[in-house]
Amino acid sequence: MSETTDVLIIGAGAAGMAATLSAHAAGAEVTLAEKGERLGGTAAVSGGIIWAANNPRMQAAGMADSEAEALAYFGSLDHGEMDAEVLGAFVREAPDALAFLEEAGALAVSILPSYPDYYLDRPGAKPEGGRALDNELFDFTTLGPWAEKVFSDGVIQRMMLRETPLGGSSGFVDPAELKRRADADLRGFGQAMIGRLLAACLARGIEPQLGLKAERLIVEAGRVVGVEFAGGRSIRASRGVILATGGFEWNESLKKTFLRGPLDMPASPPGNTGDGLKLAMSVGAGLGNMTSAWWVPTLSIGGAHWPGGEQRAAPVLIERTLPHSLLVNREGKRFCNEANNYSSLAGAFHLFDPATYDYPNNPAWLVFDAQYRARYPIGPVMPFDALPDWVFVGDTLEELAARIEVDAAQLLQTVERFNTHAAKAEDPDFGRGVSAYDHFYGDRSRPGAAATLGPLAQGPFHAVQLKLGALGTNGGARTNAAAQVLDVEGDPIPGLYGAGNVIACPTGSVYAGAGGTLGPALTFGCIAGRTAARLANQ
Repeated sequence: MSETTDVLIIGAGAAGMAATLSAHAAGAEVTLAEKGERLGGTAAVSGGIIWAANNPRMQAAGMADSEAEALAYFGSLDHGEMDAEVLGAFVREAPDALAFLEEAGALAVSILPSYPDYYLDRPGAKPEGGRALDNELFDFTTLGPWAEKVFSDGVIQRMMLRETPLGGSSGFVDPAELKRRADADLRGFGQAMIGRLLAACLARGIEPQLGLKAERLIVEAGRVVGVEFAGGRSIRASRGVILATGGFEWNESLKKTFLRGPLDMPASPPGNTGDGLKLAMSVGAGLGNMTSAWWVPTLSIGGAHWPGGEQRAAPVLIERTLPHSLLVNREGKRFCNEANNYSSLAGAFHLFDPATYDYPNNPAWLVFDAQYRARYPIGPVMPFDALPDWVFVGDTLEELAARIEVDAAQLLQTVERFNTHAAKAEDPDFGRGVSAYDHFYGDRSRPGAAATLGPLAQGPFHAVQLKLGALGTNGGARTNAAAQVLDVEGDPIPGLYGAGNVIACPTGSVYAGAGGTLGPALTFGCIAGRTAARLANQ
């Protein structure tokens, strides 16, 4: 005999737990199922930043923002991939969704100081920041045995992101304070967010059921009424099923079928294999935004693997923005503003050359000199660490070119031109250093564009290979503004809802600013939970 519940949620990440809390608050009995033995997924190993316009923290601080400004911002970036009603729902509902989660004890955030939006030349952008929210530290001892069930990449963050270079700070916290945080098991970043969401679920008597891999949606009389899981278990849901399973960046077949170009090294955990997408497709869901992802250049760290043996990759956010460095392609030529926001760099990495029938900028090489090496980290390698074998070194640029197999004459020409202008903190070729965003991840001890521009003038010279990866895919099942999954004709599929990277993102392929994935995921999680819980009573 099948088990029964009101609302069944598949996927215990940020979107799934937000949906759980929202459905519970609306009076539904909720079952939360996760295929793995740990929960939190991509969000648990991320920075955990949440982007939301006119959010409660902005309102409390008296920072000016509005729905109209946010819509103007997205409208200026839209290439026809956003649904106006769905986008409007995200912008309109995000402040209330975050306020609900804060009141439920599932969220505790502060403004990430001075963190600008990513497209500052567009109407409605906020160069002074305010839309990106950082998580407060969370006490993992309050989770009891569940603390060990939150996904981890092996690195426990004892800082808030705003204390680190990623958040525009020095990265220094008094060692005694760090020890206090470690002793008390206080965690920041994405683990803080997932920990709080989980604690709020547990406080309401909702324990995620782990090890349940969804295999088939149960459909009766045209309505989704439950899920069959591997091993023969099934759970029926009288009010609906919510898909919150993440993207498909670890599914080679789906990537080859849908994505517009290479996604070589995902920066997310390997559980994102498109399970929810396939469930939605099996009942006739329409799809949207399938060619895109939350792109980011990534660095393959030799010897680092996920528990299942998959190669781990780190997103390259800061390293490419610092002085005394540049990016070159396989011909030894620069091809972009290295300090641009990571998601939009996909356009440069995905440039297709019809003459060679290839992507000449992927992979690329981050080249830097001894000045850079003495001052800045590269991935996990600090200036005082020995260099691993994935960092290539040459006493001269010619030697380095030979080691990374690029044309030496072209590399010399590229560096010479770059140096001529970088010495004056200028980049007439790609405009590096013009935007305030370019400076944010640079060396802010240096004024203006010099925060990101500096000549490569001192040997030995170094290079690491970057490939285009992703934080996750952002295409999937189309929904309406109420988070109902739509069929190929645009009509709601009764009983089926979605949130997070399993659905076509409300903001299309636009990564608005830091936290551009989690803002929509949490908001549509809350919308989906509320809609599913109330639909049976309408």
